[in-house]
Amino acid sequence: MQAQLNNSARIESGRKEEIMEWNHSETLALAKPACTVCHGTGMRESTRKSPAGPCNCVLRAVFRACHNRFRNCVDQEKHMSQATLQRTSGKESRQCWGRRSEEFAADFCLVGKRSLDAFEYRIFKFHFLLGANWRLCCRQLKLERGIFFHAVYRIQQKLGRVFRELQPYGLFPLDEYFGGTIHKALPEAYCNLRVMPLPQKPEKLGSGPRRVHLMPPLRRVG
Repeated sequence: MQAQLNNSARIESGRKEEIMEWNHSETLALAKPACTVCHGTGMRESTRKSPAGPCNCVLRAVFRACHNRFRNCVDQEKHMSQATLQRTSGKESRQCWGRRSEEFAADFCLVGKRSLDAFEYRIFKFHFLLGANWRLCCRQLKLERGIFFHAVYRIQQKLGRVFRELQPYGLFPLDEYFGGTIHKALPEAYCNLRVMPLPQKPEKLGSGPRRVHLMPPLRRVG
């Protein structure tokens, strides 16, 4: 019994320590070309204050993509939404019925409510969920313009990271959430492949092996 408890505790600790690793293949397409921090690469270099990771422009791009899809799901006509048969991935492949548009809108609201504090959630609710502009938000929340936009940037960066790193299924990429292609890591058997070396070119002319051109015999025609 004690061994089982130790194994379960070890598994839980391994799950908690599992952190997503960002790389250039994910951030390059989302990065802002004119960004002065990452210079269009999408990755921020490590400093004394913060380790290396995705740039804030990438996190804001992730949030904007999810927010645009949320608005599309909310604004579409009710008759356009329909229940679809979805296949779940895992050891046992199963199928279930669901409404992806309504589920995404609910996840977008609930994840934002759980990840933000009271002050940030009020701005998130008025500005992003209800669609109020900055003038109305500043008047209702009694905020200055600079404080409001700084809070908006923090909300976008915080939720952009959460939407991508959410486990076991994140809201971003959108094609994976809505039943598209699921990108999985290669098994360990494919990680130990031997790469064949390329033939080296001779440094000087005539120092390498002599190349013999194939000259097939010609036969007389006619």
